[in-house]
Amino acid sequence: QLHLVESGGGLVQPGGSLRLSCAASRWILNAYEIVWFRQAPGKEREGVSCIDSTGDKIYYVDSVKGRFTVSRDDAKNTVFLQMNILKPEDTAVYYCAAGRVAKFRGCSAWSHRKDYPNWGQGTQVTVSS
Repeated sequence: QLHLVESGGGLVQPGGSLRLSCAASRWILNAYEIVWFRQAPGKEREGVSCIDSTGDKIYYVDSVKGRFTVSRDDAKNTVFLQMNILKPEDTAVYYCAAGRVAKFRGCSAWSHRKDYPNWGQGTQVTVSS
């Protein structure tokens, strides 16, 4: 079982930045696709970004394009979500999830999939003045 731990959330003013981390318990390069989801109170969970197992394919939901950047540090088995120009509507609990490459490849249908088997505990991001 792959364990994931998110960190980096907090309270930030509109226009500010945060960097979230998703630390995995073992090697992820060429092994796991990593997806960031978020869920705001009273709303459905939303896919934010996906980076495939090779790091070559990256996708974002339209609402964060140009503001958020996902990256991987495979030496540290960690995926980052750099969030800039934050807006109040970005307020949510952010989760990272992972799927092994045998079943999850190329971020196919990433934002709609509900079967990622590995999840972190989430980290709260609050954007407010």
